[in-house]
Amino acid sequence: MIKRSRFGNPIETEAIINKPEAVEFSSKRLIRTDNGFIINLSEKEMVFGLGENVRGINKRGHIYKSYCDDNPNHQEDTMTLYGAHNFFVLSDSKLGVFLDTPSEITFDIGYTKASEFRIEINKQDFDLYIIEGESIDKVVQEFRGLIGRSYIPPRWSFGYGQCRWSYMSSDEVRTVAENYEKNNMPIDMIYLDIDYMERYKDFTVNKDTFGDLDQLISEMKAKNIHLVPIIDAGIKVEEGYDVYEEGREKGYFCKDADGEDFIVGVWPGRCCFPDMLNSEARAWFGNKYKVLTDMGIDGFWNDMNEPAIFYSEKKLKEAFGKIKEFEGSNLGVDKFFELRDIFNRLGNSREDYASFYHNYRGQKVCHNDVHNLFGYYMTRGASEAFERISPDKRILMFSRASYVGMHRYGGIWQGDNKSWWSHLLMNLKMMPSLNMCGFLYTGADVGGFGSNTTEDLMLRWLQLAVFTPLMRNHSAMGTRRQELYAFEGTERFKKVLDVRYKLLPYIYSEFMKSALKNTMMFRPLAFEYTDDEIACHVEDQLLLGESIMIAPIVEQNAIGRTVYIPERMQLVRFKDGEVISEKIYEKGHAYVEAALDEVILFVRENRILPLSEGGKNVTETNFNDLSLIAFGDEIKPYEYYNDDGESPVKDDYDKYISVLSK
Repeated sequence: MIKRSRFGNPIETEAIINKPEAVEFSSKRLIRTDNGFIINLSEKEMVFGLGENVRGINKRGHIYKSYCDDNPNHQEDTMTLYGAHNFFVLSDSKLGVFLDTPSEITFDIGYTKASEFRIEINKQDFDLYIIEGESIDKVVQEFRGLIGRSYIPPRWSFGYGQCRWSYMSSDEVRTVAENYEKNNMPIDMIYLDIDYMERYKDFTVNKDTFGDLDQLISEMKAKNIHLVPIIDAGIKVEEGYDVYEEGREKGYFCKDADGEDFIVGVWPGRCCFPDMLNSEARAWFGNKYKVLTDMGIDGFWNDMNEPAIFYSEKKLKEAFGKIKEFEGSNLGVDKFFELRDIFNRLGNSREDYASFYHNYRGQKVCHNDVHNLFGYYMTRGASEAFERISPDKRILMFSRASYVGMHRYGGIWQGDNKSWWSHLLMNLKMMPSLNMCGFLYTGADVGGFGSNTTEDLMLRWLQLAVFTPLMRNHSAMGTRRQELYAFEGTERFKKVLDVRYKLLPYIYSEFMKSALKNTMMFRPLAFEYTDDEIACHVEDQLLLGESIMIAPIVEQNAIGRTVYIPERMQLVRFKDGEVISEKIYEKGHAYVEAALDEVILFVRENRILPLSEGGKNVTETNFNDLSLIAFGDEIKPYEYYNDDGESPVKDDYDKYISVLSK
């Protein structure tokens, strides 16, 4: 059962595509307050959801804020990340709640008072959806039906991708490709960060370093490698730059209070933000991708679209004025910290977000009131343009910032993370909560984006990433090189990476079934084994699709780990190119060893895991001639989804299903 109640006069987000009629609010669980709701929690009640966020799968015990934020240094005390995903489920009552508003929301889930879940909504204009179901899975499926089908990328994007800020020239890209080939390591994508552009200007190419980009694209495609460039949210203010000139002439940029183009500092320096909420401006911006698709590019990633702001001109001027006051002063502790913070406070200022405006459906709207929609609508604009530019082919698209609804137009990566073991574990825990909100094509920057990774962290992270739909190794400028061939143990990386291509038929099939049936690809054990109290509190193991459970190693120097087996399962080990079906475990705890060059998983009784022989890339991987792993006396046939991986997906699910039996 789904009920929608309306409060105030909410801004239309278009997160919901199947909107029920509004009814008067009534709920046994949600108690209305002046600025939100209170939910009384039982001692053992769990709260799942909220998409991209820190901490556990069960969200109890912390405060989370729904406000898209550029925060690469997120730790346990962080409250905001890159996405705003206001959907959660209460375990006791199997009750789902979605708060549809682009306004900031604070979710205090047993932090201030352990038995209370307090929701505070910044503006009292929102739609509230309450979903009741017989299980958490059913509640999630009902919600996913409300918000629409998840984005489906091309099949080649399920391969391994290599990225770094930045590959500085065409020749460096060629060197990366050559090194993967020389080491016989599979690869499908090489990403281009901001330095492929001319002075960081969107939809331009640096002629000095990437002047032969069209030729490079052709060379890479001959190797079945796709180049995937970045597109940022800010347009450089520069006379003669056609994108800027057009946007200014047509009035497509966000405005300040006086109606002038709002100027901020981002990568190129002084920039304007295209008004992504203005449908005409959004279509105009989306059409600009054609500059690159015409060259043969068939994948993109949108970045800096919270939107990230380095500074506004007004606040920068104030900062320079303030600095002069400190000249010649005796800088004691208070003065020193005040001086240090003057420039630290320039970035992503709430004051700046409150000082520019959008033209949304003919109305002047303050950005701060629709902040969480910016990245969503930027990616929507690109996706809708791809339907015009390339109607017969899927285009890869994923984004940093997002709101529920954007899941229909692109995937996300889990933000700019760090080379920390804690962020490896966070990658695992974030997968199911993102799936709950419709984001299926997702994964984290493998090995960590910031900081210097280590060889063992990189290997362990790769062992998780072989299961995630988006598998991208990405690192920041100034950090240690973390291409897989850059480490001493190159052969170990090859062994782990090869496993990905053996798993591809299963990963792609389970992804497609999740997208087309509105189900979750990654599920906590608590969703399946609801009467098993131990399983309900396991947070470092996940069910992946219908057949397997994953339990990656996420601790430094560990040679194995304790695994909770919630039902009869068989350990499968990928070792030295072999797939080894090992011990069958009964329900209970078990210690399982796994070397740095091994991947382990557990197959559920009477379920089938299809595997390929692997390949150098997705194109050369055989999705038809499969080996099947299974055990048990009543093995359930497996519905295997296998399409061409490129054509747009229609409502013809059965056409691509074959039944695998053993």
